[in-house]
Amino acid sequence: MHKLQSDKHAIFINPDRTPAGGHIQIVIRRRNNSLQSIPDTHRLYDALQYPLIFWKGQDGYCINLKQRDPVTGTETNKNISSKDFYSFRLMIRRGQDNIILRCRELCQQFMVDMYVKIESERLRYLRFNQQKLRAEEYIHLRDAIASNADTAEIGNSVILPSSYIGSPRHMQEYIQDAMDIIWIIWTTLLFYYFYM
Repeated sequence: MHKLQSDKHAIFINPDRTPAGGHIQIVIRRRNNSLQSIPDTHRLYDALQYPLIFWKGQDGYCINLKQRDPVTGTETNKNISSKDFYSFRLMIRRGQDNIILRCRELCQQFMVDMYVKIESERLRYLRFNQQKLRAEEYIHLRDAIASNADTAEIGNSVILPSSYIGSPRHMQEYIQDAMDIIWIIWTTLLFYYFYM
């Protein structure tokens, strides 16, 4: 525990104790003695999680960061994704020293944590944009409701599209592609065997 004398804040960072989700939790004790959890989408999360790398308290990724027009430099109405932000931050530039890349094992841990943050952002988007993805039109949900299944068992399911790598639909597409390749090879071999 480290107490800041000037503003009477106490910052607790305990990497050995993780919450139920398995992510690192950063909690700040406010002046009125209440505890406040800092979400991974907060702009100061990176500086609090990696004080050795961001010792000046540099801002990290925030959901509301806007893209800039490369020609004029003015802000656009599009947000920057966490993937683009951390790709930019880890980029090697000629003539500039990147402190993150010089931190060896800490750099590797930073990259893994930021990858988890990127995947969490993608999963949050899929969870809160099910209507845009037309998840209600998927067949297995209609089948579960039509077969008089208990609505408590259906729950609040989140449908992962096939574009999400590792999702059941993505793996099903791989299986179908593999079966198509086997079918093409098999028919080609049969053609050569009987007609050549």
